[in-house]
Amino acid sequence: MDIFNTKKFDLCVIGTGSSGLITALEYSKLHPEKQIILIEFGNKSIKNTNALDDSIKISNLKNHHPPYECTNKGFGGTSATWGGRCVNFDEVDFIERPIVNNGCTWDVPFYKDVEKYLLPAAEYFECGEAKFNLNDLAKFKDDRIAEGFVEGDVTDSIVERWSMPTRFGDRYHDDIQRNKNIILLEGFEAINFSVPNDSGIVKDLKIKHVETGDIKTVSSSLFVIATGTQEVTRLLLKNLQLFNNLAKVPDALGKYYQGHISGKIASVKFYGNPQKTEFGFIKDEDGVYLRRRFQYSKDFLVDNNLLNTAIWLDNPLYHNPKHKSGAMSFMYMAMITPFLGKRLAPPAIAQSITKGKVEGLKYHLLNIIKDLPKSLITPATIFYKRYLLKRKLPGIFLYSPQNKYALHFHAEQIPDASNRMYLADDNETLIIDYNILDADALSVIKVHEKLDDYLRGINCGELEYWYKKNELLDAIKSMSRDGIHQSGTTRIADTPEKGVVDRNLQLFGTANVYVCSCSVLPTSGQANPTFFTGALAVKLAHHLK
Repeated sequence: MDIFNTKKFDLCVIGTGSSGLITALEYSKLHPEKQIILIEFGNKSIKNTNALDDSIKISNLKNHHPPYECTNKGFGGTSATWGGRCVNFDEVDFIERPIVNNGCTWDVPFYKDVEKYLLPAAEYFECGEAKFNLNDLAKFKDDRIAEGFVEGDVTDSIVERWSMPTRFGDRYHDDIQRNKNIILLEGFEAINFSVPNDSGIVKDLKIKHVETGDIKTVSSSLFVIATGTQEVTRLLLKNLQLFNNLAKVPDALGKYYQGHISGKIASVKFYGNPQKTEFGFIKDEDGVYLRRRFQYSKDFLVDNNLLNTAIWLDNPLYHNPKHKSGAMSFMYMAMITPFLGKRLAPPAIAQSITKGKVEGLKYHLLNIIKDLPKSLITPATIFYKRYLLKRKLPGIFLYSPQNKYALHFHAEQIPDASNRMYLADDNETLIIDYNILDADALSVIKVHEKLDDYLRGINCGELEYWYKKNELLDAIKSMSRDGIHQSGTTRIADTPEKGVVDRNLQLFGTANVYVCSCSVLPTSGQANPTFFTGALAVKLAHHLK
């Protein structure tokens, strides 16, 4: 049967990353009689390069990873190199605050509505209960991150959960293949939607075979664009006819691009017993890995007009042999070894560990020798837990007998119209303008100052900065590099004057086209966006009729 000439589908999902797969699987579960088609650009013949990533131009590579380090093409999408961190958004992310420049185009009722879908999302991610506060788990209720810590303006009970299927393509491939109501097309690029009729109905989509260039037409009652932020934005910019029923194309399309400001500028020295410091991962009753983070209360962030920020305990810089850890030196040298390093971590994650530096090799070798046999035993144990178990150890954090840990900050970015994606004159090349504002970095400095004041005030610890005060702003703007947590370019809003999709993720100007991607998130918060977007996918599947 020629599906292109004889079949009209009930749902067409473009993109097979985590949000696309969840949308398709959940919709199929709710409507087993419906027919679904999944369109994926990548296929097994695509190896190292592809036309889409080759046609992306980034204006600021100092602060933004190149496309091949940001995204993946193929079944499962960028989950192929996703670390698995599942974090919920916070209520403060849905409150209009001066610091976000009127960029909060969603609200707390929307957040409360999405909360209903956290549990089924957690089931897809296999990250345990959809509870992200240790105070809600009896096992951890009275535990603290360090001796002497007391919750107040600063909290230590919000956690990240870690997914077991970090590669959604591997995890859900058989589920898709077994589902007789889902057809998967790989190696096809979505290129052109038909013009919406007067009722906003889009009848079909032109797709192009990546290798042969053949054009086919897919007819469907519903369309969901679930590619990553870059390709959602590019596809909509190339299909402005979708907005023909509006007075004009939404001004927000392609603008307000955000990621996260991330890095290390200080260490924390706790005063208490180092053996009572919870520096690494803990496990819940189901064996799911969790990790604590310092965060700030909603009222504190609002009252002090600060960007939402999470800070967690981390290792010192791997590339600097002054840490004197044989295990860290061994792992650093393994990571900078070309053949081995590429297999231990994706490029963006490897770069965040090594900072792209090859230095002090003689001193790293001395660290390894002085710390034998722990220099080899510790990495071997970590390798076993991280690569050979079904539920893998998510990361590597080493105990400090000095009770001193680096602090890794992960901060919200201001939605700013100057950070944007747009097409070049060829109407194909996607140009990305991305910069870190002074206000982004100043908020990071202030939250560190507040953390230092708070820890000293409760006699729990203090911060030790790595830079002089007048160097902090430039240091933060130099060290932070994103492009991995892409959001904002098709943001949710109540009207097309403020956004691109409504709170049901329906594209303004259409009646049957939806966007399910991190691109719809108006604010970035402190959270990695993958899990919350998965919850949006479940919500969307329940909304679609």
